Amino acid sequence: MTSEHATPAADPAAELRAAVRAVESGERSAASFYHRPEPPRAPAPPPERRGPAGRAAVPVPDGLPGLLAAGGAPEALAPRVAAALGEDAEAELRADPWRLLATPGVAPGQADEFARALLGDEAGPADERRGQALIGWLLERAALAGHTALEPGRLASGLAEHAVPEPEEAVRAAIEEGAVLVFQDRGAPADAPAAEGEEPEVRLLVGLERYAMAEEGLADGLGRLRGTFAAPGGEAAEGWAAAAAEAPSPSAAELIRAAGEAAVVTHTGGEASRAEPLALALAAARLGLRAAVAAHQPDGRRRLASALGGEAPVAAVTVSGLLDGHEGPERDGEGRFPWDLLVVVDAERLAAEPAAALVESLPDGARLVLSGDPLLLGSAGPGQVLADVLASGRFPKVVSRTPDPGPVGELVSGIGVGELASVEAPDREVVIVPVADPGEAVHRTVQLVTESIPRAFALGVEQVQVIVPGHGGPAGTRALNAALKARLNAGPGAFGGFDPGDRAAHSPAPGQLRLVRVVEADERGLWVEDEDGRFVVPRERVAETLRHGWAVTAHQAAGARWPAVVAVLPGDAAGALDRRWVYTAFGRAARHLSVVQGCGPALERAVAAPPAGERETRLRALVREQPQAPPAG
Repeated sequence: MTSEHATPAADPAAELRAAVRAVESGERSAASFYHRPEPPRAPAPPPERRGPAGRAAVPVPDGLPGLLAAGGAPEALAPRVAAALGEDAEAELRADPWRLLATPGVAPGQADEFARALLGDEAGPADERRGQALIGWLLERAALAGHTALEPGRLASGLAEHAVPEPEEAVRAAIEEGAVLVFQDRGAPADAPAAEGEEPEVRLLVGLERYAMAEEGLADGLGRLRGTFAAPGGEAAEGWAAAAAEAPSPSAAELIRAAGEAAVVTHTGGEASRAEPLALALAAARLGLRAAVAAHQPDGRRRLASALGGEAPVAAVTVSGLLDGHEGPERDGEGRFPWDLLVVVDAERLAAEPAAALVESLPDGARLVLSGDPLLLGSAGPGQVLADVLASGRFPKVVSRTPDPGPVGELVSGIGVGELASVEAPDREVVIVPVADPGEAVHRTVQLVTESIPRAFALGVEQVQVIVPGHGGPAGTRALNAALKARLNAGPGAFGGFDPGDRAAHSPAPGQLRLVRVVEADERGLWVEDEDGRFVVPRERVAETLRHGWAVTAHQAAGARWPAVVAVLPGDAAGALDRRWVYTAFGRAARHLSVVQGCGPALERAVAAPPAGERETRLRALVREQPQAPPAG
């Protein structure tokens, strides 16, 4: 279908650019063009502390299951629909059946069938409600890939793929209706500034309010910390200088000096460099500051706590545990933590929303250090906080000069710069195991985990972790976990496929992983335990949040480390490999790395090729728009 009144000159993108020029000239108000939502405020103290498996349930409206059945959708979908749309889910679906697309896991074709069942002949591809629902779905799909916004043309192309007759018009209508927001991005890259006398290029981006609020709230929060920070003077400055002089390494000294003089500091480096932010936290505590360090995974928190060793009152937490209220101190009346310094390690795993909540939870005048490795796989949620803060050029940056030790460290360091080099491994710290097919890959992996590595390195099986590119396929996590269970803990899978003694991976949210051991099951659900104790995974959440855990993906493993890692690279996974994946997977090994190599030269090509493209985000531009910080002191 084509529009009878459209003309070849009608170009929505051009009209949007014209609107930008109108705003700049004063002909139109900014409010008439795009909406900048209020940034999120610090969350109120949680009413109660919950365990890691807990989450609030949304009541299912009485008529919702019947409405879903009338539209041909399974009634069992009702809780997920209610969670996505809220208590008015039934009324929303009656008014707009395509709102079903807001439910995770629902595809456009399924929403179309649901709409046809309820609306009959009135349902069609040109329905404006369908276009808006698809725009939201496309933006949420982009968020799963890490983007917080998209260019209008890219969004229109996605709509065209789903048979929306006038995709550009649909994008414009969604903007006018307030279903999505449009932004102007003036942020020229720091290494490619506009030529003298030229205005920086204005780029248009379209996004959902949720992620716009997160990035704008984060930018404002960073600005608040910088604006309320007072550089120390007198004895306090002397104390920071003395702490730097006593630092265990030159890079640690540089970090201590930077944090002493600035509110927000970035720090980058490999695994060995993690000692440097810990040295900073300990130095700050000895200077009388209230300090804390936050990791991404429970394993990372335990390693931080062990390294701190109780020398000073420095709290070790996870970001997720801190934000959901089951770790860390109580908040004050304004919803903020009583800390003078927060160091976030694994900062490359920070997505926009948790980062915004974290920064808004810090009091005025506090210091924040973002420490991570930008070469690793990024966050599971939308945003690339560490990369954007680094690229903004507005905050002090410390690059660690501490190399990762040993053959594994040498191999991983080379991968970081695109080189897959052979390394000397006199004690078999790195072993390559060639395989011809996925069946052999599974056989050799089981052999390595259960026999070869424990015998050669005096390790328990639980200290060996298998990492693969994906869950599916003949040598993915499902196949490998089945083979390892058959060898290590054979059983009938009496509770949802699990038996007592099974190793399991509990993932209550994307990007979060807690490796546990199954203990027992009762009417409440499946009981599991790890070093932090026992907790129950409710029956209704077992299938959603629990998998066997002898083998995990690199995305799940990011932020954790094991004494030994078996990286399995079957031939059918060659297309999933890139430099970040290899760097992340191989770097999870502390002492020994076995590479079950079935993808041939594709591995070297993946390492040599540039890392996958950056995510589409707005944070760096938002930070650059803020006024420059005044000189320290």
